Parts: sequence; structure tokens; C-alpha cells
Amino acid sequence: MEKAGAWARRMPLLPALVFMIIVTQLPFLVTIGISFMHWNAYYPDDKGFAGFANFKSVLTDVNAREAIIVTIMLTVAVVVVSLVLGLIIAMLLDRKFRGRGFARTLMITPFLIVPVAAALMWKHALFNPDYGLLNGLLKLFFGDGAAQPDWISNNPVTAIVVSLVWQWTPFMMLILLAGLQSRPLDVVEAARIDGASPWQIFTNMTLPHLRPYIELSGLLGAIYVVQNFDAVFTITSGGLGSANLPYFIYETFYQAHDYGEASAAGVIVVIGTIIIATFALRTVLSLFSEETTS
Repeated sequence: MEKAGAWARRMPLLPALVFMIIVTQLPFLVTIGISFMHWNAYYPDDKGFAGFANFKSVLTDVNAREAIIVTIMLTVAVVVVSLVLGLIIAMLLDRKFRGRGFARTLMITPFLIVPVAAALMWKHALFNPDYGLLNGLLKLFFGDGAAQPDWISNNPVTAIVVSLVWQWTPFMMLILLAGLQSRPLDVVEAARIDGASPWQIFTNMTLPHLRPYIELSGLLGAIYVVQNFDAVFTITSGGLGSANLPYFIYETFYQAHDYGEASAAGVIVVIGTIIIATFALRTVLSLFSEETTS
């Protein structure tokens, strides 16, 4: 009877589960299957089982290795800088001041903008060498003779990092602000009364308390940045050595029409994302366990 009751409660969820499996898992299984095949649209008659040849080709291809390096650089730079800025902003917004609620609302707006729209804004409204805001500020402060650099051509990867940091700092700030507001304030106040300096309170009390929140926000941010395609495609179109793995997959699929190699690269990205997501899930579970025991 208990088993029948359990199944009766679960049956209404079965259609949603089947739908999710069809939508998410079946395409991935097909992608895995194609990754083990020779399949190029330019050679339709040369289709067959390739074993691990596509994975070997991806890992030994010069462009693929450069894309992997760019992906790692983008992920590390964006996550680290966003975490540092998010922590600073979270600590500022944790203080009481007039208009704090309005300031918090303003701070999260970059994260709510559509990624493609944000990338277009950075490319044209800010980075453009002819009418962009950055070069306009250079003219305003240093006169008409001021240098007018082409920000994207001179620093393509940095341009992408800046746009992603601007968009992901509010996300980090929200999680860290939630961590700050869950601190035991009576303990902090006791430390102040005992003569602890603000730096000592931060390093010995605030930072250890925020560690799981920092890990969680960093891992969730890394999951997104590893898969980021919008900013790379919109700002640099993968040129000037700024192509990451998702853009490499796009080029392999739509330009080279090598479906087998593109699928192998996609599987590699998914495996890397799953590894990061596993650590994120463990961090979430440890965070909840700490809250329930406290």
C-alpha cells in the first residue's frame, strides 16, 4: 500500500520527467553517437565509425588547443575579477544608508540584460573607436589630440572579459550579500567590543563565513563562462585569437561542416561543465547542511 501511494504521488510528475528526458538527454546521446563517427557534409559518402579519432583530432588540433586555453583564461579571469568586485560591492551594500534598496536594484540590472544585447552595447556604445564612450571620454579629458585606440582590435580577450565581468559581478554580489546578511551579528559585535580591528573581523570571521558562498558563486559563474558564446561571437566573432571552445564548435559545425569533430568538441565541453557542476552541487549541499545544523 505504501508503494502504491508513493507511485500515485509520483505519477503526475512522470509526463514532465519524460519530456525533460526527450528534450535534454536524447539530443546529448545523439551527440555522443555522432562524436564517434566520420561525418562531414562535404564528403557524404565517407560516413562511418571513427572511434576516438574525433576526440584525438580535437585535442591535437592547434586551433582547438588555443580555444581551450582561451576558454580557461576567460573563465578564470571573469570569475576571479567578478568575485573580488562582487565581494567589495556586497560589503558596501551590507551597510545601512539612505537609498540602499534602490542601489541594490541598480546593481543587479546588468545581470538582467540579455547577453547578446549587453555584448552589442559594449561593442558599439563603449568600445567603438569612432563614436564609443571610452574614446569620447579620452577626448573630453585630454582634448582632440588624445589617442583613440581600437579597444577590441588591440585587446580582444580583455574586451570580452570586461563585458562578462560587468554582467556577472551583480550575480556574485547577490550571493555574497546573502552570505553577509546571514552572519551572526552578535558575535561580530562582541569582537568589536573586545578590540578587534575591521581587518581582523573580516579575515577571521567574515571571510571564513563567506567561504561556501564564494565557492558556490565561483562555480556557478564558471559553469556559465565555460559555455559562453554570445560575447565572443558578438564582440570579436572569434577573431584575433579570442575564439573559445563553444565558438570553435560553431566554426567546426557551420563552416567546416564536420559534424563528428564538432560533436566531440561539444562532448568535451559538457564533460568539463559536469565536473564543475558536480563541485557546485556539493558546495550547495554543504551550505544547506551547515544552515540546518546551526
